[in-house]
Amino acid sequence: MKHLIILGFAAVCLFPNPIWACSGCRGDGNAASPDGIGKFHMGREIAKVMGHEGIDWLERDNREEEEAPSRGIAALDLEPDDVIADVGAGSGYHTFRIAPLVPKGRVVAVDIQPEMIAFLEARAKELGHANVHSHLGAIDGVQLPAESIDLALMVDAYHEFSHPAEMQRSLMKALRPGGRIILLEYRAEDPQVPIKPLHRMSEAQIRKEFEAAGFVWKKTHDFLPWQHLVVFEKPPE
Repeated sequence: MKHLIILGFAAVCLFPNPIWACSGCRGDGNAASPDGIGKFHMGREIAKVMGHEGIDWLERDNREEEEAPSRGIAALDLEPDDVIADVGAGSGYHTFRIAPLVPKGRVVAVDIQPEMIAFLEARAKELGHANVHSHLGAIDGVQLPAESIDLALMVDAYHEFSHPAEMQRSLMKALRPGGRIILLEYRAEDPQVPIKPLHRMSEAQIRKEFEAAGFVWKKTHDFLPWQHLVVFEKPPE
């Protein structure tokens, strides 16, 4: 049986001195900090969203050196027939590196920005990846069929979701019993990580939010240079 895996890879982080304007950022309320939207979830202010103007940074030449995304991808333990959805796919940096690992499956690149979807479609055609499909998602859910996926992976994306609780409920519905969620988020505990504070999350905060949503924490890895890799599971029926 083929599996549907959701992964949300690094479409939404900012360095302390960003090199572009975040034109897609939204402010909700009067209490917003410079890098937040003024909306809070379980004690955490939600960060502004990186717009499609950030594609060049997502595709920077030294990303492997800085973040070692290949090691994160290797840790996914993919099967050749897995069907993967890259939620918050952005430029498709991870989408197009994962596609060859699932020759009998496919990668669904999900983003909420039409400009990103257009970029993804053009890149898939350019690279000739017939098993890559783009999908325009929503801010409050993945909009996938119930119990249709085995893994939801979000990389440097969850901290910017404007409706995190709704997204979690959507993921819970879309996951099959025993399905996993894997988050990669920049480590808030490490002052050496050169990312703005609201675009980082501590392991404790990640666990608090996902355990409160009903997911079961399984393990946390910190082998990546800048990011936590945290694994949760949907309880089996």
